[in-house]
Amino acid sequence: MIRTDSHHAKRWATALAAFVSLPLAACTTTTNYYGEEAQARAAPAPIAAERKAKNVILFVGDGMGISTITAARILAGQQQGQPGEDYQLSFEKFDNVALVKTYNTDAQVADSAGTASALNTGTKTRIGVINTAPDVPRGDCAAAQGHLLQPIAVEAQERGKAVGIVSTARLTHATPAAVYGHNPDRNWEADSDIPESQRALGCTDFAQQLVEFPFDLALGGGARKFYGSARGGSRADANADLPAQWAARTGGTVATSTASMRQAPLGTPVLGLFSASHMTYQLDRTAQTEEPTLTEMTAESIRRLSDDPDGYYLMVESGRIDHGHHAGQAGYALEETVEFARAIQYAVDNTDPEETLILVTADHSHVFTIAGYPKRGNPILGLVHPPESGDEDHPGAANDEPILAADGKPYTTLGYANGPGAVQGERPVPETRPDARQQALVPLGAETHGGEDVALFGTGPGAERVRGVMEQNRVYDIMRAAFGWDE
Repeated sequence: MIRTDSHHAKRWATALAAFVSLPLAACTTTTNYYGEEAQARAAPAPIAAERKAKNVILFVGDGMGISTITAARILAGQQQGQPGEDYQLSFEKFDNVALVKTYNTDAQVADSAGTASALNTGTKTRIGVINTAPDVPRGDCAAAQGHLLQPIAVEAQERGKAVGIVSTARLTHATPAAVYGHNPDRNWEADSDIPESQRALGCTDFAQQLVEFPFDLALGGGARKFYGSARGGSRADANADLPAQWAARTGGTVATSTASMRQAPLGTPVLGLFSASHMTYQLDRTAQTEEPTLTEMTAESIRRLSDDPDGYYLMVESGRIDHGHHAGQAGYALEETVEFARAIQYAVDNTDPEETLILVTADHSHVFTIAGYPKRGNPILGLVHPPESGDEDHPGAANDEPILAADGKPYTTLGYANGPGAVQGERPVPETRPDARQQALVPLGAETHGGEDVALFGTGPGAERVRGVMEQNRVYDIMRAAFGWDE
């Protein structure tokens, strides 16, 4: 943790002890679950270079599957006047790359709760739960007691490191919650979200758990989960004000804008709550938007956490890639991915590559496709136009008109296998605005996750272990080994 004086250090030590004495202290589950086949954890092959990392930054692009990376690469290149296909996003330049299996113990296609738990605890678990062993039924608070999984952030705190949490989603949402919390249901973000039958059985909501966790920095959205209705929130107590209680107890600063985040005193913790729910999409930001971008939050995190002589663990999530895809609006998801790449480039440029391991991955993919034989440089959000050589099977090639489908209408390069953009009846001509909804096949209220492997990119000490095809919980092993904790 960041140190300014002995009194401050003692206060944080007391807070950490109090946190560890909560239900996590009853953790007895150490089995590494993989489902019925009970696959053994494959030990990484010996690594020639055994450098130790002082710091680890885990970047999680929520829903950033391979097709999302490809489309965002093209968009970023085209935004710079290039064709786009041969462009490289910042993390695509990393030397170490692997494929990661994302399934949950009870689900072929994963959700963010089970996958974030695997990343942070080294144990695969079931869909919909946070840092809870897979033999615990979802939503069963009593059964969860004594079967909670300790995240790497707790060990980092115990070993004297600072901890930072950054997300463009609510700080109580699945991915950030897995850094500090545990519950048998990911939806228990505020106390009012916990069913009344479960409230007195030993579980607390994620907002309460966050303010009790001795973090050094937590930046994101979701203010409504921390306040009662008198302050526009959703907590059961109308007058609840968890941030004020946290600030009084820790001496920390509650930031609500980019300016107040930057003005917060160094050497004390910062809780940034920049929006009532999830933060504003990149595509919707204006000059009047007071929320910091993901790059600005990443920069502030590195500036503050770097003061700790023992190093830090930082998780940075681009949470709204996932939300753009669920809405069937690829333009939103891709703009979030491009900003995610900018944040990663900032981290690369402003950390010491000899002492900081940077990992970039996704929790899961989406049913997002790139297809249709478009020509090089074809606008990635646009209609499919054929290469100049044309295609005799597709009328319009000679005049550079869009390729027509069997119904006589053009179609876009990007699409979804399911979601709200599904066509029922006669298919309309698709729209190509950045905020347009791409057409889909199966009609659903929201597009779903995809089950294919995602990529893991690594650079810095310990990144040599990023290779091959691995189980998702192995990412935790890579981080611990990089810190030198794999004894």
